[in-house]
Amino acid sequence: MSSPPPDAQPPAHEAAARRDWVAYFDRMAGKPARETLTGALDAFGAVAPSAPPFAVDLGAGDGRDTAVMLERGWRVLAHDGHAEGLRRLRHRPACAAALAEGRLEVVHADFADIEIPPANLVNASFSLPFCPPDAFPALWRKIDAALAPGARFSGQLFGDRDEWINLGGLTHLTRAQALDLFSDYVLESFREEDRPSTHKGEAHKHWHTFHIIARKRSESQTGER
Repeated sequence: MSSPPPDAQPPAHEAAARRDWVAYFDRMAGKPARETLTGALDAFGAVAPSAPPFAVDLGAGDGRDTAVMLERGWRVLAHDGHAEGLRRLRHRPACAAALAEGRLEVVHADFADIEIPPANLVNASFSLPFCPPDAFPALWRKIDAALAPGARFSGQLFGDRDEWINLGGLTHLTRAQALDLFSDYVLESFREEDRPSTHKGEAHKHWHTFHIIARKRSESQTGER
């Protein structure tokens, strides 16, 4: 039996709400890298092949962001808690080539167990909200410690008006709490999305999301926002 056409399938966020990551990966197949990631990469500019910068992709899933970083010449540690996502990641051409070259490391671990080495960029596209609230402070401390002045964070956080707050087990922050995480950063982009779903199917939700690109501030930039 053939699969239903993409427009007839449930939206990806419905699968994510159920933590049905295989269905989520199926629905998101072929999607481009997140704009927060590409914006951060653009801010870094061209990469010197002789000295490739290093990124950590937290919640890399099937590698849609990881592949773009590798294509732009970066070294990457790709993390995810779901083995199927990482299996698909390894089969992307850019990822398979980078594994052979030694530019890609793949780590299968829960957020509570992940170690984050010093990095030029930590990318977390829609993954941090799925860190349990009691584990989030420790995870954020690891992220912050991995980023030296001039390094960047890119990714998303869920706000306190997001409908999934009713699901429990996810991390939701107020705008003030989200901004407070970046008190030592220059916010290169901070976009707040607070809207109902526009999907035409049956699954609707209210989105409250912070889309962030932030550069770790040096001492000379104290007070810059």
